[in-house]
Amino acid sequence: MNKLIFKKILYDYLTFFIISLLSASIIVWVFQAVNYLDIIAEDGKSFITYINYSLLNFTKITSRLFSFILFFSFFYILIKYENSNELLIFWNFGINKIELVYFFFYFSIILMFFQIVLTSLIVPNSLKYSKKLMNESNFNLLDGFIKPKNFNDTIKGLTIYSDNQDENGNLINIFIKKNVGKNSFQITYAEKGKLREKPNNVLELYNGETVNNVNGKLSKFEFMRSDFSLNKLELNTVQYIKMQETPSTVLLSCINKLFELNIYYLKNIDSSEYALKCSLSSLENIFKELYKRFVLPLYIPVLILITSILLIYSKENKNYSTLKVIIFLINFFIIIFSEISIKFINNQFNTNVALFLTPILLMLIIFISLKYNLKLRFNKTLK
Repeated sequence: MNKLIFKKILYDYLTFFIISLLSASIIVWVFQAVNYLDIIAEDGKSFITYINYSLLNFTKITSRLFSFILFFSFFYILIKYENSNELLIFWNFGINKIELVYFFFYFSIILMFFQIVLTSLIVPNSLKYSKKLMNESNFNLLDGFIKPKNFNDTIKGLTIYSDNQDENGNLINIFIKKNVGKNSFQITYAEKGKLREKPNNVLELYNGETVNNVNGKLSKFEFMRSDFSLNKLELNTVQYIKMQETPSTVLLSCINKLFELNIYYLKNIDSSEYALKCSLSSLENIFKELYKRFVLPLYIPVLILITSILLIYSKENKNYSTLKVIIFLINFFIIIFSEISIKFINNQFNTNVALFLTPILLMLIIFISLKYNLKLRFNKTLK
């Protein structure tokens, strides 16, 4: 009977949690996806690239909302069960409150490890892949990256400006500056231009002049028609992979190297493609990123245990409404504190250890005090 009751409350909790997490993530993702429209509007990326890039950032949104939605769902379900007298039915069936606390505490440990996998493995790799997708994709919406009355510098080493665009799509009064070397550049002016995407990405220029500056030596020529190729040009996107996109194994290998831990698995891991500089100057940022991935999820059992305090009291208690508000605010404060605590991570070993141990100590203190209070009340009811 106990297993059936635990399965029911767990099913209700997980159902509400998953629905809430997906709903909140989708809402945030939609607002964020609107900002990513610049990928098409300014960078000339394809719609498929835009969709894939947006979807790959969904895991990051989910990981950021995970802890709050987890706590809120548990908070809501406990209050719902109490208001509908379902918890009272549990107690009448002989369910011990301590057993229920144990059950959700053990389950919160499972969710904690799931969050660690999400933040340390899934999110960095999805962000890394999205960055590679942007770097390796070609622009194929040429009309999107050349806008009249704007200096368009989407392509590396190339700036294009046009005064206007007529109803036929022709660009009027075009200026193009192309860097062709360290001390060399090319400036082209044309009265009219037309973009041709197929079979080649070409900007057709009419009635213009090109000026070449090669190491201070000028030369120029006029033309009636000239094709300016837009193939094999490098986009002005960030090529390196940032810290949040770096796999956890690379970060740990750097720690292994700096502290000479000689862990075999972490040796010989290539970090050349990442912005990470494995030096003492970058140690603080490495610690902060590892803290976000491996330590922040430890606050999940803390949030669940604090919410479990609601089990001590029933809705008949005159202070029950006040208790709900207090517990909600405490959990909200802990979530904020856990995020702010990242700023306190530095190169000082003692400070970092204290921050690493904070969620574990909170977990133990709350668990022991909760267990003591529930046992004390249980013994009183027996008497």
